[in-house]
Amino acid sequence: MTQTVEDTRETGPRVVWRPVLLVAGVVAVIHLAVAARYGWHRDEFYYVLTGRHPAWGYVDQPPVTPALARLAAALPGGVLPLRVLAIAAATGCVLLAAKLAAELGGRRRAQLVAATAVAACPAFVAASALFGTTVVDQLCWLGVMVATARALRLGTIPAWLLAGLLAGVGLENKDTIAALLVGIGLGLVVTRRAVLRTPGPWLAAVSALLIAVPNILWNASYGWPWPAVRMAGVLSGREGNALTQVPLLLLVLTGPPLLCLGVIGVRRLCTGAGRPHRWLLVVAITAVVFIAVTSGKSYYAAPMLPGLFAAGAVAVEAANTRDGRRSWPVAIAATAVFAIVIGLPVFPPKITNGIGLSSTVMETYGWPGYVRQIVTVADRYPADTVIFTSNYGEAGALTTLGPAEGLRNPVASGHNAYGFWGPPPGSDATVLCVGEFTPAYLHRFWAQATEIAPLTLPDGLSNEEVEKGAAIYLCRQPRGTWTQLWPELAHLG
Repeated sequence: MTQTVEDTRETGPRVVWRPVLLVAGVVAVIHLAVAARYGWHRDEFYYVLTGRHPAWGYVDQPPVTPALARLAAALPGGVLPLRVLAIAAATGCVLLAAKLAAELGGRRRAQLVAATAVAACPAFVAASALFGTTVVDQLCWLGVMVATARALRLGTIPAWLLAGLLAGVGLENKDTIAALLVGIGLGLVVTRRAVLRTPGPWLAAVSALLIAVPNILWNASYGWPWPAVRMAGVLSGREGNALTQVPLLLLVLTGPPLLCLGVIGVRRLCTGAGRPHRWLLVVAITAVVFIAVTSGKSYYAAPMLPGLFAAGAVAVEAANTRDGRRSWPVAIAATAVFAIVIGLPVFPPKITNGIGLSSTVMETYGWPGYVRQIVTVADRYPADTVIFTSNYGEAGALTTLGPAEGLRNPVASGHNAYGFWGPPPGSDATVLCVGEFTPAYLHRFWAQATEIAPLTLPDGLSNEEVEKGAAIYLCRQPRGTWTQLWPELAHLG
């Protein structure tokens, strides 16, 4: 049955769900095949532990991802339920990319090019290798872009309120989605100003703000600068030269073939045919400026890429050349292979580590071994001997995996949210300090600090813990009580 103009306006352009769902299914199968091959990532431990301290915010993130991580960790299967959440978000991004192409006027081929581009994009593949704020953020960006395109097409208040609802949820997951919302606002000012004379966009903005209020109030309760602002300052200083982040985004996290598709999308949005959707170009520019100005991490801006991919896919479909029909599937498939190799644990750890494919992947290897090494040492000391770690990964691993290994000791850290939770119970006379410490640092807080053993991986493998010389130290004769030392032990990073 042929759709009328009125039908299309109400129900939207038809999405070819069967082939798009097939693409999403392939993504899910590939990820599931290697989902738990190595193990937990330090961030996943941290999300679960923060989720067990319910709050409307944390120093380094809003509450959505920790809450989801806590729920997933309550299920059997160790890290697998968390990875299933990540894979669900990844497949959701693929489906939404097809829907966005449809909203931009794309038919079957455009929708498939957009969906496969997101499925193959290294930034999206690597993010979905573990569960965290990044993969959820990507889903939220795409959801908001699709809802905004739909609201612009329909022009109804319910459609705009849906966009505002999704934006609010996104703000309760990761603050960087503010770059998207600012980009949409600027895009409407520059390209669709008449829309701003209707109540829909304003109601969407108000609804998003109302959903974000609890996290805003949580931050405000700690005074200025807010914890989130302090954390952003620390991360910005650590990233260094902002100019290096943009090439990394374009070349590594996008990949040359998909970069070409994005450039085609930019050209499409600059033409008359792309004018109704030119706000997506403003979003992309805003996201890149955001990481440049704030010295943010390059992947913060990656969720804007599907907007350019969708526009490029529509242009590719409109061109309808024989070479294009052959070359784009090959180019996207090649990008997918590259993304899988560098972003997922497809090789044995020795190969992954040996050729330096991905430091993130190696961060998911070795935590059970570290925990056993620490427990072996801790068994020599009284059960009230505190284990104080240098970062949340070590603390989270001990808290999550330690009980199964017989760990009896209280675990504490001063890193990020752990520092906000305050000093630990237990004796401060003898402490086992574990992690990326130096003797000079430890001597600031204890008169005696003796290295017992380094943390090691088998077969000469390495990750951050090994590379930064993580070790177990016996510390005695504290230079104050836990309460007195805590302001200096607590740190952001």
